[in-house]
Amino acid sequence: MTRTAFITGATSGFGLAAARRFVAGGWKVVATGRRGERLQALVDELGADRVHPAVFDVRDAAAMDAALAALPEAFAGIDVLVNNAGLALGTAPAQQASLEDWRTMIDTNVTALVTLTHRLLPKLIERRGAIINISSVAGVYPYPGGNVYGGTKAFVSQFSLNLRSDLHGTGVRVTTIEPGMAHTEFTLVRTHGNQAASDALYRDANPMSAEDIAEQIYYVATLPPHLNINRLEIMPVTQSFAGFQVFRG
Repeated sequence: MTRTAFITGATSGFGLAAARRFVAGGWKVVATGRRGERLQALVDELGADRVHPAVFDVRDAAAMDAALAALPEAFAGIDVLVNNAGLALGTAPAQQASLEDWRTMIDTNVTALVTLTHRLLPKLIERRGAIINISSVAGVYPYPGGNVYGGTKAFVSQFSLNLRSDLHGTGVRVTTIEPGMAHTEFTLVRTHGNQAASDALYRDANPMSAEDIAEQIYYVATLPPHLNINRLEIMPVTQSFAGFQVFRG
């Protein structure tokens, strides 16, 4: 039986790489995102029999519901939910940060994630499926400018552990994947399109790739059904934990 993965944020980065990895493994994929032209390119690349594009903004609950209701029968049996859609906005300290950016991160990284999870839980329980939530090391280790982004990812990690507790006995597996530095569009989005800042961050750092993380997502999804990885923290060898700050003056 062909299994189906529902992947949010599949127009770039981890989500795009994960969609390709699942299809390469013989799965069908419901690929979601706001950029319809990118989703169509993914369908053209991988095949309409393997990828169903669902174009909507995860922050729009009505659009989400409409997309779920419109799933073709061949893609309606969701076995794995990959909550990948998320973003960081801004690098300023809290006292200088944009409240609009904060709200956008909360709406995307928290509210949209829990809404979609809630919508799909009955199907995932029915199929004894799996939920893979993409968090971040920013939810574990604080750093200057991490403020709300780190807070939203800490929520994702704790929400996942609580889901695991609530779903005890259902057969549904729940995993949080917490990546460190990975070279994607992440920094471009965070800096509102500053290519120089993105280039400077990743230069000579040998960061992880989107494909590296997609491989871990696929690994977790294809574990034997009696195994659950609660959380998986991954960093490139070149990245380690930040030191404590000391202000003198």
